[in-house]
Parts: sequence; structure tokens; C-alpha cells
Amino acid sequence: MRILGVDPALTRTGYGVVDFKKNKLSFLEAGVVTTSSRQAIAERLDKIHAAVMRLASRTKPDVIVIEKLFAHYRHPTTAYLLGQARGVICLVCAEKNIPLIEYAATRVKKAVVGRGLGSKLQVQRMVANILNLNKLPKYTDVTDALALAITHSYDVGLRERKLNFNQKVY
Repeated sequence: MRILGVDPALTRTGYGVVDFKKNKLSFLEAGVVTTSSRQAIAERLDKIHAAVMRLASRTKPDVIVIEKLFAHYRHPTTAYLLGQARGVICLVCAEKNIPLIEYAATRVKKAVVGRGLGSKLQVQRMVANILNLNKLPKYTDVTDALALAITHSYDVGLRERKLNFNQKVY
């Protein structure tokens, strides 16, 4: 299974692609799509959309994973802007007919770090360790995208193990 994790944002959208086969994870690629605050919102969203469409066409993921939207009452504008970037990713899923999976940030941290309140640095180090990366990703947006992909691989692996466990042997 090929998994594309995306951490959507207007300024810097992180992405990470992993393969999950026979309970083994393989890192394929990761990076960011950047936009400028000097651009109009429509231009920024179009750039993110086009970049993720190209990425999905090139890497052919079986699933795209994003973080569930969390809105803090003190920062409603942030949630609004993030929601627009998320909407573009959801649109790509619809246009390319790719299933969309969402995980809460605490679920991702628990899967990768072992506890739901892990720090950004802990997530960064664990992602690098799990994927055998020689160095930490430059941007936490990339780390977060890879952590989303890793979390989904764990859930898929768990379901596969449960299916195998429940099969009867004659």
C-alpha cells in the first residue's frame, strides 16, 4: 500500500510518501509546497491544488491521510485558513478517486511517540528513526505528514494482524 500523508497549510504544505508492504515501511519521498503571503488566497490554493494533483498523479497513492481539523477558540482565523487548504486536499481526493483518511493530532502522536502529548521534536526524532532517515526533516510540516502516513500504516497493519488472528486453521 502506498500512503501519501499531507499536512495542509497555506504557507507551507508538507507531504510524505511511504510504502507499506508485508508489515515493512519504506520511505519514498517528502517535501513541501510553499506559497507566498503576497499572493491572493485563490492563487495560493490553486498552487497547492496543482502541486498535490501532480504529486498524486506521479506517486499513485492508495490513500491520502490528513490531520483532523482542530480549532482553538483563541485562533479562529487560523482554523478558517487551514480549512481552506484542507478543502483543496479533499478536492484532490475526489478528483483522483483516492480514499481520504483523517486522524486526530493526539492519535498521530500516540502512534509515533507513544503518548498523545508528544512534542514536535519527539515526533521528528521518532519519524526519522522509524523510517531510517539519516537526518531530521528540515520542516516539521514534512515530519507531520510522514507521521500521518506512519500512523495509517500502523492501523492497516493492525487490521491485517487481526484478520490473520481470526482465521481458523483446520
